[in-house]
Amino acid sequence: MPESRHLLLQDTALRYFHEVAQCGSLTEASARLHVAASAISRQIAALEARLGTPLFERHPRGMVLNAAGEILADHARRAGLDAERALDEIQALQGLRSGKVRIASSDAFASEFLPRLCAAFQREHAGIVFEVNVLPTPEVSDAVRTGTADIGLCFSRVPEPGIAVACRVAAPVLALVAPGHELAQERSVALARLVRYPLALTPPSTAVRQLLDAACSRQGLMLAPALESNHGKTLLNFAAQGAAVAVASEIAARDMVATGALVAVPLSDRGMDLRDIEVQTLAGRTLPHAAQSFLKLLQLRLPAAW
Repeated sequence: MPESRHLLLQDTALRYFHEVAQCGSLTEASARLHVAASAISRQIAALEARLGTPLFERHPRGMVLNAAGEILADHARRAGLDAERALDEIQALQGLRSGKVRIASSDAFASEFLPRLCAAFQREHAGIVFEVNVLPTPEVSDAVRTGTADIGLCFSRVPEPGIAVACRVAAPVLALVAPGHELAQERSVALARLVRYPLALTPPSTAVRQLLDAACSRQGLMLAPALESNHGKTLLNFAAQGAAVAVASEIAARDMVATGALVAVPLSDRGMDLRDIEVQTLAGRTLPHAAQSFLKLLQLRLPAAW
């Protein structure tokens, strides 16, 4: 690539291109950059001319990256992340006194586990701030891949392109009941027995429910939840009242089990332990100093304590 093409990868045109790639719209990019849409359009047209190829497919409702645009967008994302890391490393020369750790997380980790871990980290490094976005599991990897999150925390589904797994921990699905419930004394429980009780379950679109539905389908069992919610804490507190049996992961209920508010009973059916927690980062990316330090704490605290 001639020198002039190398230079363009760091200029204003690239910044405008990256914003349009993220927004999918000249109008939205104009509002976010506070630059006229016509000026952004000219810069992108000049960029395409210098590269000798279109970068977008232009539609009435927006602009979609083509194959060449995807390659350049990936470069732009990584260049921006590298710049952030450089600034962070300069600050790190004086210790962990400032910085931001951006986390994308599934709901199961956000009620108890992450707040406690962030607070513990801040007690040692008061200048570090956190940004935690709770997302559906499929969107956690997207946030890491686009660079809007440094670290992703979710349940495994399938291998994700461009994602490195920094830590993987088994996450069996458990029945969770109030201490006075008749299942509380059991060492394990089968689904055939579980479905006789009122159940508190996540919606069918969630990973836990899909695992549960598949296991019940194999046995011809019907699920009729007494309460269905996409908020894990709602399900657990409902179960703690003795009103139902919640089905969730160990980490979602770890604190309530530790305090005695709930009792965890393993499910004995085959396949209910075939799920892992993944800590995800962007493949090939060196995390900022603060995020690296928090990642080490996360790897230490994530495994179950019982």
